[in-house]
Amino acid sequence: MAKKKEVQFGVMLHGPGGHMNAWKDPSVPADASVNVEYYQKIALQAESAGFRFAFVADGLYINEKSIPHFLNRFEPITILSALAAVTKKIGLVGTVSTSYSEPFTIARQFASLDKISGGRAGWNVVTSPLEGSAENFNKGKHPEHSLRYDIAEEYLEVVKGLWDSWEDDAFVRDRESGLFFDRDKLHTLNHKGRHFSVKGPLNIERSKQGQPVIFQAGASDTGRSLAAKEADAVFTNADSFEKAKAFYEDVKSRAVRLGRNKDEIKIFPGIHPIAGKTLEEAEEKYEAIQNLVSIEEALNYLGRFFDHFDFNVFPLDEPFPDIGEVGKNSFQSTTDGIKKLARENNLTLREVALQVTTSKGAFFGTYEQIADQLITWMDGGAADGFIFGAPVLGSGLSDLIEHIIPILEEKGYYHKAYHGETLRENLGFAYKENHYTKQLIK
Repeated sequence: MAKKKEVQFGVMLHGPGGHMNAWKDPSVPADASVNVEYYQKIALQAESAGFRFAFVADGLYINEKSIPHFLNRFEPITILSALAAVTKKIGLVGTVSTSYSEPFTIARQFASLDKISGGRAGWNVVTSPLEGSAENFNKGKHPEHSLRYDIAEEYLEVVKGLWDSWEDDAFVRDRESGLFFDRDKLHTLNHKGRHFSVKGPLNIERSKQGQPVIFQAGASDTGRSLAAKEADAVFTNADSFEKAKAFYEDVKSRAVRLGRNKDEIKIFPGIHPIAGKTLEEAEEKYEAIQNLVSIEEALNYLGRFFDHFDFNVFPLDEPFPDIGEVGKNSFQSTTDGIKKLARENNLTLREVALQVTTSKGAFFGTYEQIADQLITWMDGGAADGFIFGAPVLGSGLSDLIEHIIPILEEKGYYHKAYHGETLRENLGFAYKENHYTKQLIK
């Protein structure tokens, strides 16, 4: 009998939850997005349930139509450092843009988080889809989609190189001889590329896991190629088993063609379960979430994916409007999917806005049905684990931990115990060797 795949969970920490008006729900603090005690409570709750990592998403541009709790939220590295101080095992993954930051700074910040947490850091590499981001940085026009990924690829090369500035035993710290470090084990990067010129070395040593785990979240063709080449783990959104399986197979096959083992990269679809003891209870929960939003707010939420496009100028109950290439340089795969959904189902603008804002998704039903669906995705080759992001985090996380995980445990698909101390160990990855050391061994 084949060994059962272990379901691994990450928890999405974005304040009150995934729904734009989750802050209205009484099960979460109204100020959840800037409430450090709440973040720590959720992280500890997830850690006690065996979640492998906490995941903090981020963005660099807001306006008055943005998701309310995006108007006022923590910067990822800062809040993850606060979580590192109160947790012991759970991984700490944060989103940082390669389009609007400097490689040396980010390499140093994540290396510091990795040391502070004892080897539990992860970096979610994004290229910043919103064009308005450029207005907050002195970097000129927002780069085109393909250029953003070209920059990201070189950026990752620089950061990984900086992380290997010091071999593992470079810091001798011998008080008797007065030798603090071994000069032969210090390596200066001296990178000169198309987009970056970075000398190095980095002024911090490596951690227990060697390097932070690299996550990547781009779903476009270019994003998949970058993930296949550089990522340890991939965060993706898939609204059906078929789409998730196709994505899984595509990224894994790209990785193999690049000389990697398919098990060196893991795929984590984002899920947003709405579950109840019965279908009727699940439906009641869904309706309660739906009632948190007005049609005007739903249109604003929809517009965010299209670089805050104003859909209010179109009739609500006529077919979804033809808006051409709007959104092509923002959330490309998401906007293409929304247009396809509207076209194939002949949906009105009202229907699209409400469905996008409050989606039932692929994980709706009873606790038993959700558990079976998770197993189906694992056994069917659509996922290596899941990033859990409930519409309303407080009640949704409790449902998962108290009702769904016990079913997975009973069926042999979930184990709360951690495999080790580092994020790499707990995700099933090997220690990240310093490439200078590997060259010497060869």
